[in-house]
Amino acid sequence: MSTQYEAIETSCGHIKAWTKGVPVDDSAIEQLRNVAGLPFIHRHVAAMPDVHFGRGATVGSVIPTKGAIIPAAVGVDIGCGMMAIRTSLEARNLPDNLRKTRDAIEAAIPVGNGKGGDHRIAPSSTGTRLKASGLMERLDLIKAKHRKIGTHKVDGQLGTLGGGNHFIELCLDEADRVWVMLHSGSRGTGNMIGQHFISRAREELARRVLDFHVPDKDLAFFVEGEDLFDDYVEAVGWAQDYARENREAMMERTLMALRKTLGRFKTDKAAVNCHHNYVEQEHHFGADVWLTRKGAVSAREGELGIIPGSMGARSFIVRGKGAADSFCSCSHGAGRVMSRSAAKQAFTLSDHRKATGGVECRKDAGVIDETPMAYKDIDAVMAAQSELVDIVHTLKQVVCVKG
Repeated sequence: MSTQYEAIETSCGHIKAWTKGVPVDDSAIEQLRNVAGLPFIHRHVAAMPDVHFGRGATVGSVIPTKGAIIPAAVGVDIGCGMMAIRTSLEARNLPDNLRKTRDAIEAAIPVGNGKGGDHRIAPSSTGTRLKASGLMERLDLIKAKHRKIGTHKVDGQLGTLGGGNHFIELCLDEADRVWVMLHSGSRGTGNMIGQHFISRAREELARRVLDFHVPDKDLAFFVEGEDLFDDYVEAVGWAQDYARENREAMMERTLMALRKTLGRFKTDKAAVNCHHNYVEQEHHFGADVWLTRKGAVSAREGELGIIPGSMGARSFIVRGKGAADSFCSCSHGAGRVMSRSAAKQAFTLSDHRKATGGVECRKDAGVIDETPMAYKDIDAVMAAQSELVDIVHTLKQVVCVKG
């Protein structure tokens, strides 16, 4: 049976890459080889079409491990992911000028990093959500063992966007129905958890006596059975749950803001809410493994997921096909084709405004690094993974809120 993936040659280990027709730089290939050569990798590493250079391991890769976890492969934006929900609104219900709609979202949801990205006064609903979730009690247990992890941002950042590539969008599907879609993760607390355990893993690596070479200190790992392994699984699980709660809190406040500006509407009962930076235990090729999706989405047979484009490109609601070789995964977006600093050098405000024509969004120098040209062609990315997912809905944004 023919397959879409390409086998990348390596002296030890195996890599299967769904990258036909999509550019992949040499630095990403080197990282894939570094990871695939580790002795605790199960079967092979899977590279998604949006694969690009990351910290230790590439963004856009799926890493199955037996008896070990690599914290830097999970990263510091733990639990980062997407949420989307369809409304009863249609394109004809939207005003010609959407600036007030964008303003209403930005007024309801703190955006950006630093103090301006936190709630000045946390909504009462945030406290209710935190109490009902049990997250604070779980975090207290983690903090008792790892006092360097700060917990002061938890309540002030639940329901906030953050910066970088995080966003809130209004989109139209192929039937001109309005969707709300957003992208964020576990914010500052998740970052502190990630940084802390990456540092601890590097310390452990320096003490280990190994019969194999670790080519990058950011591939430092914890071994199952160690206290730090269990502590990391506990902490990363907390951050993933916080990230999901954060997206739900943002969605709730975004819908409230839209009802104030667009009038009454209904929403579908089923919303898609999926991580794309996380680790969990799954069963693949006859074994229970720790599966790290670093910039990848679960795509089990029949499972819905979200693959966003960039600020001016299309996004997709997809249904997984359960492809075993990809460990039932697909890409998490288009993937960067150049670094943020390179994008700022390569493109002008005029380029960015042209690329985001028809989208109510920021068009200032602060978002040049997020301009659509800094990303791979989303249509090429989707073509390269047609055996991994089916497209259910095609979305085009009309409003994009960035941090």
